[in-house]
Amino acid sequence: MTGPWNADIREFVLAFADDEHLMGQQHTEWIGVAPFLEEDLAFSSIGQDELGHAATLYAIVAGEGDPNREGGIDDRRLDALAFDPDPSRWRSAHLVEATTDDWAHALVRHWLYDTAEQLRWELVAESTLEPLAGAAARAEREEWFHRRHADGLLDVLLPAPGAGDRLRAALTDLLPLAVGLFDPVAGEVQAVASGVTIAPFDSRMPEWADRVRARFDGDLSSIDLSPSDRATPTGRTTRSNAFGPLLSRMREVLDLDPAAIW
Repeated sequence: MTGPWNADIREFVLAFADDEHLMGQQHTEWIGVAPFLEEDLAFSSIGQDELGHAATLYAIVAGEGDPNREGGIDDRRLDALAFDPDPSRWRSAHLVEATTDDWAHALVRHWLYDTAEQLRWELVAESTLEPLAGAAARAEREEWFHRRHADGLLDVLLPAPGAGDRLRAALTDLLPLAVGLFDPVAGEVQAVASGVTIAPFDSRMPEWADRVRARFDGDLSSIDLSPSDRATPTGRTTRSNAFGPLLSRMREVLDLDPAAIW
């Protein structure tokens, strides 16, 4: 064993893995249809990174806290987690489930998610669950490039009247979903108590909200960014209407022959 492990901590890690997986999937769906070739390549690379982070987190769960346990982990155990057909098993935030077929929305979601993700990884950087701390160190080396990519595009596009208007409209649409990233996760109380994470994720929401305001430099008073006054959190136990079609796309090959070993 490489740190504390129980059913609560399993839920905590699984929610993180689900978010990373679905965000990576969403990025990959822009390959070939992004506005220009450089963004095809960039979103492909970022999507691969997020999927890699998800695989690392799923491996911790599949190995019951130790992804390097003797005998290794059967890939089928990872697939069973990553492509579980039962919606009630998933703990993803609604932001990563949402369909975004507009480039402005995809870019704004990219920035909102990666800004929150940085704060999330920081909370587990010194986790008592050693594989999780190791995952955080590796992820941050890649996430720096993700944030630089999103910021670089926003630096150019936000000052442009037409593009800036579209991006701010996308922000208005997405912020109600984005605050759901901070909804309490099952097992989080136990994770904090055992040092798996140093604090609840929603304790970082004010810092994230300040970064949103600074980045978009606009009046966001019409959007609730207060962790105490916003709508009742979902607890990540309910799925959005977009989840079913997304999972179907993800399972398209697996469902061709459910009995096959890929």
